[in-house]
Amino acid sequence: MARKSPAQTSRQSLKKARAGKAAKVKEPKERASADSKAAAGALPQWSPAEVEEAFRRFQAVDPAPETELEHEDPYTLLVSVVLSAQATDAGVNKATPALFAAADTPAKMVKLGEAKVRDYIKTIGLYRTKAKNVVALSKKLVEEHGGKVPPSREALEALPGVGRKTANVVLNVAFGEPTIAVDTHIFRVGNRTGLATGKTPFEVEEKLNAVVSDKYKRYAHHWLILHGRYICVARRPLCEKCPIADLCKWPGKIVPAAV
Repeated sequence: MARKSPAQTSRQSLKKARAGKAAKVKEPKERASADSKAAAGALPQWSPAEVEEAFRRFQAVDPAPETELEHEDPYTLLVSVVLSAQATDAGVNKATPALFAAADTPAKMVKLGEAKVRDYIKTIGLYRTKAKNVVALSKKLVEEHGGKVPPSREALEALPGVGRKTANVVLNVAFGEPTIAVDTHIFRVGNRTGLATGKTPFEVEEKLNAVVSDKYKRYAHHWLILHGRYICVARRPLCEKCPIADLCKWPGKIVPAAV
């Protein structure tokens, strides 16, 4: 019997994944044990070929993914990302249309003021602190950057409420930089699959930057966050719909033998 080429195997794996036959999850107790093992960094490392194949499949499914945060320009993106900390994109998207209708530039946001910003975003967690940061960062943009969002990590991280993850998102989405922002979803995916393990988001980010080839880095953040948000979810991952189930090292699933 002729041996299948890597391309044939990959196409079949992707077809299986789309058909919902990629893998089966084990019982809850076994899944919990598997997650503990993953959290301890005890999973086997991926080979360079496996990493390459995973991102090739992500690209095949969605060639140019975009952020789910609704925005019109770098400034509204920056504000949306700041608001999304410890909140869902869907929740942020419900609040920002009215906010941006009232203030869609740094100068307008400063004029709107902290109290009114709070009223617009009060459905979002930590809204008091976030309102304070949004007005403060807007003021700094006006005073130090001519009302423009700077395309510099150092300048972005100097803004109130902006940390490394937020800066990475803005650099990637607004300016096309090949940065990888590690949020809770990507942190989980990196550790659970064994793709990039680490005790902190920064450790996971460093490992991803080391193993993901340059040709995939522009969209790597989006592929991984969408994978964590909709497939490799926290409580019960949907391994039966996963396009990389046969590559994943998580011991909480069973992958059927290749036919």
